[in-house]
Amino acid sequence: MSHHTVTGPATNLDRVLDRNRAFAATDARTEVPALPFLPRQELYLITCLDCRVDPAQVLGIGLGDALVQRNIGGRVTPSVLGDIAYAAYLVGAKAPEGPWFEVAVIHHTDCGSGLLADEPIRRGYAELMGVDERTLADVAVLDPAKTVAADVERVRRAPHIPDRVQVSGHVYDVETGLVTTVVPAGR
Repeated sequence: MSHHTVTGPATNLDRVLDRNRAFAATDARTEVPALPFLPRQELYLITCLDCRVDPAQVLGIGLGDALVQRNIGGRVTPSVLGDIAYAAYLVGAKAPEGPWFEVAVIHHTDCGSGLLADEPIRRGYAELMGVDERTLADVAVLDPAKTVAADVERVRRAPHIPDRVQVSGHVYDVETGLVTTVVPAGR
């Protein structure tokens, strides 16, 4: 496969593409599990897209350690449930004896999704996206211990996710840097 560099105006990504070239010069990409696989830590992490809660930094997650899904608030949406179900389906189809994985839902303090509790912001965004305002109100993470518990229950109740998939809930405090378990792993 031929690789060539396209020259043009500088972008924000150009700075990190240099880091990618340094990464590609190492063997790191060859030290990961092959498909079909379970990540080394047998974890499926769901967390916020906020740049302050990067699991690689906050939890020391390395390449090949975990499946990581990030979205606004780290919320368990129907799409997230489908992705968990797919990962679980592959384990059941390819390695039914396991090991299985644990889904860890991680919400955090001072979450930007909380701005969806502000009516003018929520209304404007709902109009922009063509969605129901009430749906967006449910996304807001104002009390992360409460929302993470609700999302853990959402995964545990999903009929298409096998009981062998353990689910836990945690809160990351952006001030202290600590992750606290709110809902221990279980079904």
